[in-house]
Amino acid sequence: METGRADFIIIEDNKVDCFIAEKTIQNSGKGNSCIIFSQAALALDYIEKHESDGQVIIFVDIQMPRMNGFEFVESFERLPLSNRHLYRIYTLTSSINERDRERIKMFPSVKGFLNKPLTVDIINQVVQVNSP
Repeated sequence: METGRADFIIIEDNKVDCFIAEKTIQNSGKGNSCIIFSQAALALDYIEKHESDGQVIIFVDIQMPRMNGFEFVESFERLPLSNRHLYRIYTLTSSINERDRERIKMFPSVKGFLNKPLTVDIINQVVQVNSP
């Protein structure tokens, strides 16, 4: 993987937010790849079955049907370290609930609580923080 670039996974049930996130990643010039999942359980299954050859940044929405962002992170943290070690999770949400912010801080794999919409500045920051 090139320095200053990353692979991305978007976990979001809103198609408009998915479109915005994908286009923003493409326009940033920082994305090697971008995979979108409308259901968190499908993303979790993908992570369990696929090995990454480099750092992967995950943007996950908190408020989703079926498996929400908190449930995704709880399940992710139960995966073997060999599945988890290259992934960095950021919540990407429209929630302004302070309890959500406090709750998500309890998860070691979550590196930040970000507000929608995804911007090029956010991508630049998270890629810079996660670059080797």
